[in-house]
Amino acid sequence: MLKKNTAYNYANRELSWLKFNERVLSQTSDSKIPLLERVRFLSIAFSNLDEFFMVRVAGLNVQKFSRNKSFDGLTPQQQLKLIDKETSKMISNIKSIWIDLLRELSENKIHIDVEKTLKTKDKTFIKNYLEENNWGVLTPIIIDPSHPFPFIPNKETTLVCRLINNKKTFYGILRVPEGLEKFIKLPGKKTRFVSMETALLISLKEIFQCDRVLDKGVFRPIRNSELELGGEGEDLFLVFQKAIFERRRQEVIRIDFDESISSHLIKFINKKLNYKDVNTYKLPIPVNLSSIESIFLKDFKKLFFPKFKVRFPERIKDFKNDYFKAIANKDIVIHHPFESFEVVTQFIDQAADDPKVLSIKHTLYRTTDDSPIEASLVRAAQKGKLVTVIIELQARFDEERNLKWAKELELAGAQVVFGNIDMKTHAKITLVTRKQMNSVVNYAHYGTGNYHPRNARVYMDLSYFTCDKTLTNDAAKMFNYLTSYSEPTTIKKIVYSPITARNKLNELIRNEITNAGKNKPSGIVCKCNSLVDKQIIDEFYKASQKNVKIELLIRGICSLIPGKENLSENIVVKSIIGRFLEHTRIYCFYNGHKFPHRKNILFISSADLMQRNLDRRVETFIPIENETVHEQILNQILIASMTDNTNSWQMLSNGNYQKKEISSKEKKFSSHNFFIKNPSLSGRGSAKLKSRAKSNLKIGK
Repeated sequence: MLKKNTAYNYANRELSWLKFNERVLSQTSDSKIPLLERVRFLSIAFSNLDEFFMVRVAGLNVQKFSRNKSFDGLTPQQQLKLIDKETSKMISNIKSIWIDLLRELSENKIHIDVEKTLKTKDKTFIKNYLEENNWGVLTPIIIDPSHPFPFIPNKETTLVCRLINNKKTFYGILRVPEGLEKFIKLPGKKTRFVSMETALLISLKEIFQCDRVLDKGVFRPIRNSELELGGEGEDLFLVFQKAIFERRRQEVIRIDFDESISSHLIKFINKKLNYKDVNTYKLPIPVNLSSIESIFLKDFKKLFFPKFKVRFPERIKDFKNDYFKAIANKDIVIHHPFESFEVVTQFIDQAADDPKVLSIKHTLYRTTDDSPIEASLVRAAQKGKLVTVIIELQARFDEERNLKWAKELELAGAQVVFGNIDMKTHAKITLVTRKQMNSVVNYAHYGTGNYHPRNARVYMDLSYFTCDKTLTNDAAKMFNYLTSYSEPTTIKKIVYSPITARNKLNELIRNEITNAGKNKPSGIVCKCNSLVDKQIIDEFYKASQKNVKIELLIRGICSLIPGKENLSENIVVKSIIGRFLEHTRIYCFYNGHKFPHRKNILFISSADLMQRNLDRRVETFIPIENETVHEQILNQILIASMTDNTNSWQMLSNGNYQKKEISSKEKKFSSHNFFIKNPSLSGRGSAKLKSRAKSNLKIGK
């Protein structure tokens, strides 16, 4: 039986996230990874930490005097203390990593100088460079009664100094605009850089035109970035414009300082930002370590992962790039980034120009400023097609971009509908309706990731194309739900949040328990980003206690703890961290058959196993019934991920993670390398007979 209300059964969500970021950081020390890719992992981990504070820590700060506890038994105050303790350890680790990386960069003839290593001629070059290129952008501010302390935006690197001018002592502030280059390349035969912070620090006397600089330093505030939405009944567009503007001015929840800054200047900054000395950390310059990607050089190819050829599905080529004919012939799934995202962009592009297409419906959560998909939708609307776009304004940190596209699409004549303010639209669906002969045919695209061309180069996701009548009719009903809020009652195959998903997942888990009781094969394989929904976790625990085998491939946060006696002994949790970002959501249930089997129940989804995804968002779970698509996802993608032993971390029964150890008898296997080398089953077309055995992995019997 499941223990009642025992916090011991669960891992804290916030601490689990910090453990995930530790796994990302561990990539920086893996000598098998090319050097500049390890620098990139440091940049990613630091950027992740910023977002964690802007969102999760900021949320806990708002609740810090509450006595409410998380389901693992911690109050907000307790969580904040633990976060500060673990973050301090992480920052210390980051500093050590940066020192090691600097040494390795230097060994590979890439040098990043600091103030004490610069020669006089270097300093002269830097000061001249700043005067010629940046003088008009920089605005030195002396703090006095007529020049109050300026507002410092979220994440903006800023210099502070104490200086003497005309025998008077002043404090000075110099904001570093976001548009400035992060590193300056120094002249000479060697590849040498200096960070913009270092360049400005050594030039403060000239910038402020003062007699003397007494002390100086760098700081960077991190602010609460949650949008505060009000204005009930107002135009959502205006509400979000106002909220985005006000977000810049929200409270500070962390300050990073450079290592050499004086305690005097720290006190001055804390006082001016009305900030207590908690969550303050000292870092090496550049204080914003997410900026270090700026030093990446194309000349140093050997310091990056080798390039691979992104495949384009043979079956689409077989139909001379006619997407409608190819999809009508058979369902197809595209595995990004190993297969081109152009399959998605060209499908919508072709729909925009096809005179037989009557309408296009599309959900927009995240994309780029120059998105080819949104450009195609604008063109389709201009040509008179009925274009409907569901735009989610609450896609965190993409709100401004989505507002921009909303304007452009409306001007072109598209119908723009904003997601429900209480319920984000996170489902990824495109529906194209086309007149063919004497009938109308629907074509649908379902995705596990965003319609984001740049992310698709590194995010592992699935794009599923079908003209199956039931699945496309279900898509049409989902769009009606999104535009009218009327709950669909006749959806036949799709499972969706927030209405049917939770009950269906419970039903599928309990069916595995029933099968175990009948001595039938029983088991569950889930691949997603996060597992933090207590009710689903408890169902997994109950299933484990009834001898249901459960394998969870959870990239990031996991509040379930495996391997606990009489609770989760039949559960394994693995996290894969590697060259590509694991982002695909796949849910598989044995359904009374051995795994892998054609009759295993299989879904792909836009949703993780979190309360917000199941109860407060519109999400879709798409059943995979087509034989080759089912086989590809099960026998290629899931099994390769389960077999991976080079990028994998095992979660232990104490909640910690351990990198998978490979014995001398074990063969190394990287799922990422496997996906690079092997074509997918459903898109092979005329190449179908080539090397089928190679791209079909088998485990068990």
